[in-house]
Amino acid sequence: MNRTVTVPGITLNNGVDLPALGLGVFQSPPAETAAAVQAALETGYRLIDTAAAYGNEREVGEGLRRSGIARDEVFIETKVWISDYGYETALHAFEKSVRKLGVEQLDLLLLHQPLPSAFDGTLDAYRALERLLRDGKVRSIGVSNFMPDHLARLLAVANVVPAVNQIEVHPYFQQAALQRLHAQHGIVTQAWSPIGGITSYRGMEKRSFDDPTLLEIARHHGKSAAQVMLRWHLQKGRSAIPKSVKRQRIAENFDIFDFELTREQVAAIDALETGVRGGPEPDSITLETYGRPIPEA
Repeated sequence: MNRTVTVPGITLNNGVDLPALGLGVFQSPPAETAAAVQAALETGYRLIDTAAAYGNEREVGEGLRRSGIARDEVFIETKVWISDYGYETALHAFEKSVRKLGVEQLDLLLLHQPLPSAFDGTLDAYRALERLLRDGKVRSIGVSNFMPDHLARLLAVANVVPAVNQIEVHPYFQQAALQRLHAQHGIVTQAWSPIGGITSYRGMEKRSFDDPTLLEIARHHGKSAAQVMLRWHLQKGRSAIPKSVKRQRIAENFDIFDFELTREQVAAIDALETGVRGGPEPDSITLETYGRPIPEA
């Protein structure tokens, strides 16, 4: 156990403290999610990231309850799916999520994707998030997979600057220009697929776990390539949410606070950029291709 380790926090633009390292549950089977969340919290994680579209919010809540960790010690974030965009529907999406999670308040609520083909609905959904923030039902709000043009359109009308933009970031796809834009506006970058897991299951040309540069740095520190990548994120000021349902891997991903990458090692990892996105292009997301109803609680 690593209960004596305190995960460093990142202060969001409204003063809320976001743990830099958390557990993601994307594609975690519901039957395995509660145990994974419980294992993560027992290991020392205090951030759990889920989404309505993952279909496992209920199990995340169950894992939280099984852990015995007090609710106010755990940062819970979830996301509104595109099928629930619009003002009233996004407000209801919040109700569905908190009922499934078994909590009264969310620490962070994100819009899961921009919806370029119906961006007015995206903006209406963000207005709903602003209302939830104003009413104290969520502690912070943000977006996910928003590119510079989507952020520009949102910031032109938003009353609240997003606290977080959760995007694909790993050594092979770093989105540096977007991250610079985040920095300009005080938006925290949160990395999904932070250890390049997507390079393993999307049939991409090379896997981050096999990268010789990462393996050499890992050997130097007596760590794994995954641990090196997670350390890289934290030293660059990002939040990272690696996913796993295996207790041993969950513990390994947490064991990154006893070493530090040198400036040269960070630069070597920065130089691995390929510019190849693993996930779908955000502009390709439409209701016709990705829309599906999110069940009631």
